[in-house]
Amino acid sequence: MTDVSHEEPWPPSVERRDFLYVATGMMGAVGAAAALWPFIDAMNPSADMQAIANVEVDLAPIEPGQRITVTWRGQPIFIDRRTPERIAEAKADDDAPDLRDPATDASRVQREEWLIVVGICTHLGCVPDGQMPGGRRGDWNGWFCPCHGSHYDTSGRIRKGPAPRNLVVPPYAIVNETTVRIG
Repeated sequence: MTDVSHEEPWPPSVERRDFLYVATGMMGAVGAAAALWPFIDAMNPSADMQAIANVEVDLAPIEPGQRITVTWRGQPIFIDRRTPERIAEAKADDDAPDLRDPATDASRVQREEWLIVVGICTHLGCVPDGQMPGGRRGDWNGWFCPCHGSHYDTSGRIRKGPAPRNLVVPPYAIVNETTVRIG
């Protein structure tokens, strides 16, 4: 017969060795985190990249019908001050059956007069024509990509050619009547 009085108590008591195991494990975890932090921190953008993360553009000198190009994060940004005729064209095409990437003109602009898009064709990354007066603007009076023949309308929507998506609208905010902040 076994003597019941000599059995281990349940739950077992915490001994000094258990405390040392836990303390050693905790110190190892803290040490590993401290060793990894410089590598994780190195993935943050550098100060010079953060400085160009936002760009402010003065809209005052842009005339109606004029298009300008600015650079943001190394990418061309097309800013188009649209005339009432171009705005009407864009709105009229909102329900066009040939929109490959359907989007209304209102969903692509914050103010009807200003269209702001990344000036890179969504097919293979070429820069479309149409920014300069007299440049090729394609069949819909927007932009034309000379590399593979993509045509964009006055709202930057793909209408014809191999490009799969509309010209990308970057994050931007119209700060006041004469300033836009991109980024």
